[in-house]
Amino acid sequence: MSVAQERRKKVTTHVLSEMKMRDEKIAMLTAYDYSLAKIVDSAGVDVILVGDSASNVMAGWETTLPITLDQMIYHGASVVRAVQRSLVVVDMPFGTYQGNSKEALTSAIRIMKETAADAVKLEGGSEIIESVERILSAGIPVMGHLGLTPQSIHKFGTYTVRAKQEEEAEKLIQDAHLLEDTGCFGIVLEKIPASLAGQVAKEVKIPIIGIGAGNQVDGQVLVLHDMLGINQEFSPRFLRRYHNLFAEVRGAVGNYIEDVKSVDFPNEREQY
Repeated sequence: MSVAQERRKKVTTHVLSEMKMRDEKIAMLTAYDYSLAKIVDSAGVDVILVGDSASNVMAGWETTLPITLDQMIYHGASVVRAVQRSLVVVDMPFGTYQGNSKEALTSAIRIMKETAADAVKLEGGSEIIESVERILSAGIPVMGHLGLTPQSIHKFGTYTVRAKQEEEAEKLIQDAHLLEDTGCFGIVLEKIPASLAGQVAKEVKIPIIGIGAGNQVDGQVLVLHDMLGINQEFSPRFLRRYHNLFAEVRGAVGNYIEDVKSVDFPNEREQY
């Protein structure tokens, strides 16, 4: 198979596992709508995460907690309709899996049936393992998420780096092994020391995707609106902005307003 054919091949959980084995880094980005997902997929990104960060960048909430299951399904279905190659993972929102494995299974089944996504993602380790097991029992692929878990912001009270202390770091390592042993196909590690993330990536066989977790992991994920510079308020150390779309779009809108006010738009060629 040629390199071009390999890049067009549909990404599956098995493909991600193969990528880790041959030390090929995994590129992952968020997307929440049809138009941007189509661009991201056509660019060749490996995994698209329909993140509950939609609560922040699409709806303007301060945290990820307010977004509902119905809203996540709406965003997930919009993304899936645009995608041909990328693996699509949908975040299970707060309140749909914590403390109730039966509800977790029902929620995960709704996501898979109503979005046609490839997998779901849950935050947490041993605390939510019963829900993970129940979802996996239905044949639904699960991605884990450890370290900074935004759905638990009120528990921790801060978005600071997690697992800097030995006890928390040890629990994270144990949780990573637990998620792997239970059957998760991959884990996102968010905002933890790079050395710890690297240790986890070496110890487990499943792909480890980092966000603010250094470069010793198997891949990286960023929020699309952050890396494109649409969102200007969020500037953590781990974020690299690849564009300033805020300035470009604002400039274009400003030009449009000026043309309308001056009756330059529409001109003779732009009317019937």
